[in-house]
Formats: sequence, structure tokens, C-alpha cells
Amino acid sequence: MKYIHLLLSTDGPVGIVQLNRPEVLNALNLRLMDELVYALQRFDDDDTIRCVVIHGNEKAFAAGADITEMADTSAVTMLVRDQFAKWDKIRKIKKPLIAAVSGFALGGGCELTMICDIIIASETAKFGQPEINIGVMPGAGGTQRLTRAVGKVKAMEMVLTGNPISAHEAKEYGLVLKVVPVEIYLHEALLLAKQIAARSPLSVRLAKESVLKSFDTTVEVGLEFERKNFYLLFASEDHKEGMSAFLEKRAPEWKGK
Repeated sequence: MKYIHLLLSTDGPVGIVQLNRPEVLNALNLRLMDELVYALQRFDDDDTIRCVVIHGNEKAFAAGADITEMADTSAVTMLVRDQFAKWDKIRKIKKPLIAAVSGFALGGGCELTMICDIIIASETAKFGQPEINIGVMPGAGGTQRLTRAVGKVKAMEMVLTGNPISAHEAKEYGLVLKVVPVEIYLHEALLLAKQIAARSPLSVRLAKESVLKSFDTTVEVGLEFERKNFYLLFASEDHKEGMSAFLEKRAPEWKGK
């Protein structure tokens, strides 16, 4: 695929995806989402990449969906288009996704940060679901993931009023891991990504699956899922290497097998 709205790069074992529609604050149109899914799937299939960082620019991560593509669209067209199927594909990416956010993360932009596994924010970041202001509501997971992240009351306020929250509020409510100066927000995300990438790829994959499972099921079923993944890792070469390295007081050499 030829990338029109993304810039791709790597930093060692970290894949980097930059949303690149600065003239419209990185509004998420259908083409950009197609490119994003394709790029993430390629990184997911690349054994040399162990973590992925998604970012925009200092002014905006993404200010929402591209309204020009929806303003005159009928319900039937939206149903047939099934644009949110792309978001399901992002949710199924196996490698950890880190959102590095500066400026606006609104509507679909906020939903994209929440589909990632960890969010690092600059002090200028603003998170919100303003869809109510244009006569609709969140459709890419905003009502579900936001509620799980910040709780029912705050999610209700944000979704029903459209009012955004600051980076520091987002951290206070548990939506964001860390808030840093705008000059270093991407650097901080890359440092975290490299830290994760230095761990056993199999362990990281199954640990991510297990954490996400906690949102889909009961504690009892989640514990059973966790236990099976734990046992499964004892069949891996990385398990033997990791424990041997610990006992021998040396750095492990992961094979991802």
C-alpha cells in the first residue's frame, strides 16, 4: 500500500506510525484508517518489531473523524460501509501499542488512543468525545472504553456534554500513564516502547492478551485464561532462557519462541 496519510519509521525494535494530515488536525478519514490498519498489521507480522508507537504532531494527535465523509451519509450507507470493522482489526494487533499524544485527541482521535494499550501525553493534550455537539455519539468504542478508564460519572459528563479534559485530568482519572513536557512526549513514549521491546516477545504477547481479557469477562474466567497462558509459556524457549539468565546473573537473549 502507498501511504498518503501516514509516515512510518523504526527505532530499533520499535515501529513508529505518525498520523500525517496536519492541514485538518489529523482528522481520521477512511483512507487514513485503511493505511493505519495495514501498517499495524505489517508491524505485527514483522519479528524484528516488538512494540509500536502511534503519534500525530504537537498540535494534534487526531481531532476526530473527517466529518466531510459523514455529513450527507445515510444510515444504510454507514451500515454497509461498516467503517468500524477497521477498529476491530486494530484491537486484534498482538504487539503492544503506545499512543504518544500532544494537543487534540478528540472523538475518533480519543477513541484511537484508548484502543492502544498505554497512553503517554504531553502537557498540552486534551481528550474528549464531542460527538454530541454534532448530533451523534461516539461509535468507535468511546462509550465503552472511556467508561472503563475513567468511571461512569466522568464518562457520562464527557459524552453527554462533549467537554474535554486536560492531560493532567486524564492522568488523575487513569486514562493516561504519564504527562510530560511537550518537547519530550514522543521521546518518553519511545523509551517505554524500548523497555517493553526488551522483554520476551511471547511473554509480552500473552500478558497483553490476559490484561485485555479482564475487560471481556468475569474474574473467574479471566483467571482461568491467565493461568493457561502462564502454563503455556513454560513450553517456550524464552522461558528456559529467561530463568537460566536470571540464575546465571546475565542478560537474557530472547528468541520469541
